[in-house]
Amino acid sequence: MPYFPLQKENHKRTDAPMKDNVLTVRDVAEMLKLAEKTVYSLVADGEIPGFKVGGSWRFSRKELENWIEAQNRKAKE
Repeated sequence: MPYFPLQKENHKRTDAPMKDNVLTVRDVAEMLKLAEKTVYSLVADGEIPGFKVGGSWRFSRKELENWIEAQNRKAKE
């Protein structure tokens, strides 16, 4: 089997978009300007959308942005 070494200029990371689309508790806390403990409470109570991977909470950036928009609409009603 031939060996084809990766050339730095041709090698691009493919995990970057996924990393930006899936957020951690810390990311969400920073985004919402909340304590991490508050994010844990909100997601455990079903107040914000999240999902578990293993034992860790993760969040879809798009779902969280949609949730924020919905909260803004509710506040304006």
